[in-house]
Amino acid sequence: MFWAELLVVLAMLIVGARYGGIFLGMSSGVAIAILVFGFGLAPGNPAIDVIMIIMTVVVIAATLQASGGMDYLIQIAVKLLRKNPNRISYYAPIISWVFTFMCGTGNIAFGILPVIAEVAREAGVRPERPISMSVIASQQAITACPISAATVALVGLLSPAGVTLVDILMVCIPATLIGVVCGCLWASRVGKELAEDPEYLERVQRGEAAPINEKANIAEAREFSASTKRAVWLYLLATAIVVTFGIFPELRPSAMLGDKMVSFTMTMCIEMVMMVMAGVIIVACNVKVSSIIEQSVFKNGLMGVYCIFGLTWAGDTLTRNNIDFIKSGAADIVAENPWVFALILFFLSAMILSQAGTIGALAPLGITLGITPPTMIGMFPAVNGYFLVPIYATILAGIAFDRTGTTRIGKFVFNHSFQIPGIITCVVSVAVGMALGNMLL
Repeated sequence: MFWAELLVVLAMLIVGARYGGIFLGMSSGVAIAILVFGFGLAPGNPAIDVIMIIMTVVVIAATLQASGGMDYLIQIAVKLLRKNPNRISYYAPIISWVFTFMCGTGNIAFGILPVIAEVAREAGVRPERPISMSVIASQQAITACPISAATVALVGLLSPAGVTLVDILMVCIPATLIGVVCGCLWASRVGKELAEDPEYLERVQRGEAAPINEKANIAEAREFSASTKRAVWLYLLATAIVVTFGIFPELRPSAMLGDKMVSFTMTMCIEMVMMVMAGVIIVACNVKVSSIIEQSVFKNGLMGVYCIFGLTWAGDTLTRNNIDFIKSGAADIVAENPWVFALILFFLSAMILSQAGTIGALAPLGITLGITPPTMIGMFPAVNGYFLVPIYATILAGIAFDRTGTTRIGKFVFNHSFQIPGIITCVVSVAVGMALGNMLL
């Protein structure tokens, strides 16, 4: 019956992906209902710890956004891009990686993509080159960020095996950075030079694109208040505190429970720090409380939490009731060829467009199949397969902002500007990650 049950779950995932957004959580609920009432399976357990961590991280990120802190970071990124226009094919992706790493959300890319497009055009650089890799880099950074939803989800799922946040960071930070650099090496040589591109030259003649060297009409830099800048520093302090607790577990509080000394888990520490520091930002930076729930980060994050609730519940129900069958049928194959599971992570992430959702749905299955924590951490960047089909928001934004027409979707859909740079970055990140994971952990 396992294959029929798996087919039900996959079918509901496809339906959820077809409608998109929060419907993915609803379709997962339908899958659970069919498994329980139709097949008579015992309900599994949703990843409540993971969900609670993500909730606290989403709230502090939304608080930063409400304070204007994300806009301030975007302005810093814009200034850095303007200082080095001729090297934008390398600098733009690295800047996208760094600022996503700091914020925990790839949404920050929306603010710098139009600047990347115009600065590249002014410098005579084909905008496709920095735009494609900046979008890819902004998502790779999600799997290296200590407070992204995907990373904290992986921490929550692997913590019973003794995995800490630091274990994930010391593998995924270098792995994703190396992957991004390799992707840049390819992307920086893609296509004709802008001055020789026929599509761009035709657009210039029609008045649809500005010629090379013509200054873009980009908004003047605005002044940010001291409270906004303070909010950014407090947010970064929260991240530093979380990492410190991961590096020095002896700093975590402990208490006597009966006759046993019990220490706070890393999960509890993350939740506590995020809740406290979100409150500190509100009080210290005069953030309007009611504005927090209106932020895009909060809305998207809450939607993600709902979807992860359904995905992890459906996944655990299927896995828990078929654990013996799964181990006997697939454990040896996956143990000998762990890259097979990395491919599964990649394709599911392309389907549901959520790194945290992919980890929540599949990491428990990987653990059941005997994938070791170091290997699981190493293949973590594989959940960045969202570029496979060009429907993700930042991909569409990158295409729209490039008025030269160099960033595009090909006739066959899959041959788009982000495909090869994305594959190179993912493959290198996973290969380096798995090597580092098994060397360092």
